[in-house]
Amino acid sequence: MHFNKKLIKAALPVFFTAGIIASSSVYAEAAVDENALKREISQAEYHLREFEKEVEQQRGGEKQVYRSKKTALDRIQQLKLKYPDDPRVEELFQRTKTALMKSKGDFTKVDPSWLKYKENESALKKIIAETSRNEWDNLLKKYGDSIIDKEFPIPDTGKVMLPDIQDKMVLLKDVRYPDNQFYGGTGEYVWHGAPSSGYYFVALDRRQLLGPYEAVKRYRRSVDTELADITKYTILGRITDITAEIPSADIKKVGTHQTGWVVEPVAVYVQDHVMAVYDPDKESSGVFAGESKVAEIKNSWFTYREIPNDVTPEKLTEIFMMAIKEKNYDLYVACINPQWASTPKSNALLRYHWDLHQERFHKEYVHATFDKAHPIEVIKGFNGSDEQENFFLDEDQKEILKKTQGELVETVVVDSRAFNENGKQIGSPHPHKLIRKNGGRWYIDDYAARF
Repeated sequence: MHFNKKLIKAALPVFFTAGIIASSSVYAEAAVDENALKREISQAEYHLREFEKEVEQQRGGEKQVYRSKKTALDRIQQLKLKYPDDPRVEELFQRTKTALMKSKGDFTKVDPSWLKYKENESALKKIIAETSRNEWDNLLKKYGDSIIDKEFPIPDTGKVMLPDIQDKMVLLKDVRYPDNQFYGGTGEYVWHGAPSSGYYFVALDRRQLLGPYEAVKRYRRSVDTELADITKYTILGRITDITAEIPSADIKKVGTHQTGWVVEPVAVYVQDHVMAVYDPDKESSGVFAGESKVAEIKNSWFTYREIPNDVTPEKLTEIFMMAIKEKNYDLYVACINPQWASTPKSNALLRYHWDLHQERFHKEYVHATFDKAHPIEVIKGFNGSDEQENFFLDEDQKEILKKTQGELVETVVVDSRAFNENGKQIGSPHPHKLIRKNGGRWYIDDYAARF
């Protein structure tokens, strides 16, 4: 048999190329081990499901650490890079994108009305600041001639006699209260000064300081939440005495006695915020500048002024939130279970948590929305709402139980979702427990709960 050498020579490249293609195809098929790929996908999906569960448990909130996140992302990233065109891998990739976004917390569009309370507060702060500045300037003019020339060094207690300086006025700047409060041998004081420049002892065991200081606290509580962190005050006071004390808060005094002038406050000033004066005719012995205007101005802000007797749990929780945001303390108290406002101690706790709520609505979140209330639970008495019990009880038996089971007490929970001023949900939803008795009005029972 004879072969055409030219034909063989021409066919060799074709067979060679075909062989390469065929071997490449076989290699590509062999490169994808389907069983191994299925195992990789299964393992990656397991970790993704764990991550998705963690995200779901946050109910729109953001968690500091997700236990399954890193492993899930690592495995699915490797799969996507290795098998970019596999539809099963693509499905996992898309699920991961969705879970990752949800893990960062829910977002919503911010309604401008959510921030209205901050605008109102800012406007009122400017009014009180201007009123305070004017009244402070007038006070300095009134006592101008009797105010000693300079604060430090103090008039030399070794050379100046009390009759020479008694009833003179002194302007003390950056007085630290309550930081410098102490109990001395001759009374309770706030020390101001240093051994090198001398000391003033601001009398604290009289209403002249406590009255204005409590007025400043009322201002903070009713107008200006940002004042909460201020601990330094300017005090205009009258020199009334001379004494020697060890200016230390320690029970066991350390140091030497320091001679200084006793100062009885006339006014307390926080620059750019508020001025308060001692007023013996006021019930609390003090008043801040413009205090008489505050109630009238704030009344025009209020979204709610009273609570309907048929208020729903969801609506009451909203009213409670708005009372806090709009600084309506009376409405805040009216929302709360009356038993939590029955003693001086319980009322002090109401004010304490009021302050915490104020800070949160200025530093953490600006608004909250409310989910539908959970089913009502009866914790005492009988109301005939249990369908399974009703299957067995006739009407006469129900009436007997209503009369004999005593006071009816019901509770319900409403979940709130808080958002910051960028529309991001802050944390997971928080439960708020409400209570009502004998079918009456609903009240907030756990008023300390954050939104």
